[in-house]
Amino acid sequence: MEANKEIKDVEMEVVKSPEEEQKELLNLLLADIKQNVINLEKAVDNIETRFITRVLRTFPNIRRRLTDVALAKIINIHETESMELDQESNDKNQSKTYLPEVETYLCLLVLIYLHDKKEYEKGAELSSNYIERIISFNRRTMDMLAAKFYFYYSRFFELTNRLSSIRTTLLAAQRTTALRHDNESQATILNLLLRNYLYYNLVEQADKLVLKTTFPEEASNDQFARYMLYLGRIKAIQLDYTSANRYLLQAIRKAPQSSKTVGFLQAANKLSIIVQILMGEIPAKSVFKQPELKKSLEPYFHITQAVRVGDLTKFKETLNKYTSVFRADHTYTLILRLRHNVIKTGIRMISLSYSRISLRDICHKLQLDSEEDAEYIIAKAIRDGVIDATINHEEGYMKSKEIVDIYSTNEPQEAFNECITFCLNLRNESVKAMRFPSNAYRKELASAKEIDDEERKLAKEIEDGELDDDSMDGDY
Repeated sequence: MEANKEIKDVEMEVVKSPEEEQKELLNLLLADIKQNVINLEKAVDNIETRFITRVLRTFPNIRRRLTDVALAKIINIHETESMELDQESNDKNQSKTYLPEVETYLCLLVLIYLHDKKEYEKGAELSSNYIERIISFNRRTMDMLAAKFYFYYSRFFELTNRLSSIRTTLLAAQRTTALRHDNESQATILNLLLRNYLYYNLVEQADKLVLKTTFPEEASNDQFARYMLYLGRIKAIQLDYTSANRYLLQAIRKAPQSSKTVGFLQAANKLSIIVQILMGEIPAKSVFKQPELKKSLEPYFHITQAVRVGDLTKFKETLNKYTSVFRADHTYTLILRLRHNVIKTGIRMISLSYSRISLRDICHKLQLDSEEDAEYIIAKAIRDGVIDATINHEEGYMKSKEIVDIYSTNEPQEAFNECITFCLNLRNESVKAMRFPSNAYRKELASAKEIDDEERKLAKEIEDGELDDDSMDGDY
């Protein structure tokens, strides 16, 4: 009995009050932030960006636990240490200041907290006050932190509907980062500018920006995937569907396949589906069956079904039902172009089903306004190679030609060439994406040079006759 009583007493002592638990969580959060500050100092001392990468990876974990109390406490600690450093520098007559990397890191924590609390106006004010200071830093250890700051700077102004007001600042920052070879910030700002232009449907300006700039190859895959998505949207609007499809496939392939990138994958797949249909292709069913994309792609699945069977009535019903969804996805204008594809598919189905059919019946099946419209659409389909038929204008009918062997045409060759081109592009991109240990090749070069020197020396000795047959034993 006494032993049980002692155990219960111990258990009661272990139980903590809510205030104590909250204090313990706060101390753990502060410890994590202080550890990140130490990593930032290591990055500056050793000029190693891997410590910066380690700090950036902790943002999601810290973000979930961030509170106003923690921010106030860590900023007070920062100000106290800054004053102590200033005092020491005055005593020693040295110029010693607090690291801008630490300052930017704390600023990012505040911006993330304001973003999560939906204090967008305060976030826009803070970021606009700090932007000039960010641009003034020309330090390679600041590159990744600055890139993240530029993202939140643009995001706050987008959420406050003032995105156009920062375009000049972003253009100036893009020129500065290009001159400094700040690849990560340059890629981030370039994507932000493209998003800025496309937000206001300034497609020509976005295209000019792409032509006059070069996306840095050393940028991260995340930024490259965004860049490919924006290029795909630009090319799709400009009717260059082949290029748009290639860019969108690269964006989907390069994007991280995780739960955090579902939004990006949804946007890329939606645009890719429409572009494939505009090219005359039907997306695979597996695209619509992905668990994380199934619900969001449902309207596009109905559109694909309408186009596949050439049902203009179903296409109009789906378009009217999901108009608000398509407008929110910025794909409405592209989907309006699909009407012609639906009609072309319907004509193809009719040409395969009937060897001869009147223009009036075609009008009725496709719900066209007049026989003249039907004749014009059929003539265009014949010219584009969609169907192989002839039109009898006097008697008002379409006559389909006999189906020839597809292997006697160039279609298999074109399909094979498309597969080879895709594989070659995939191979080239994989080679570019490979990473090697820094300076490891120098050791290999040194050892190769030593071997070459020994072989040269051996050859010279053989030539001079200094080696006899017995000396060729052993390692040789």
